[in-house]
Amino acid sequence: MIGIEYIVDEEGHQKAAVIDLGIFGDIWEDIHDILVVESRKNEPRIEWDEFKEKVGA
Repeated sequence: MIGIEYIVDEEGHQKAAVIDLGIFGDIWEDIHDILVVESRKNEPRIEWDEFKEKVGA
C-alpha cells in the first residue's frame, strides 16, 4: 500500500507500521484518538454527576 511501510521481524511477521503523514495526515488524529480510547478502556469510571461535583460544574 502506498504511504505505509511495515517493519517485520526476522521471520517476516509484521510488528509495526510507518504511516506517511503527507498522505494520511488528515486521518492521523482519528487513529490517535482510537489508540488513546483503547489504552484507557480499563480505567475506572465515575458517574457523570460525581464528575460534575469534582470539577465544580
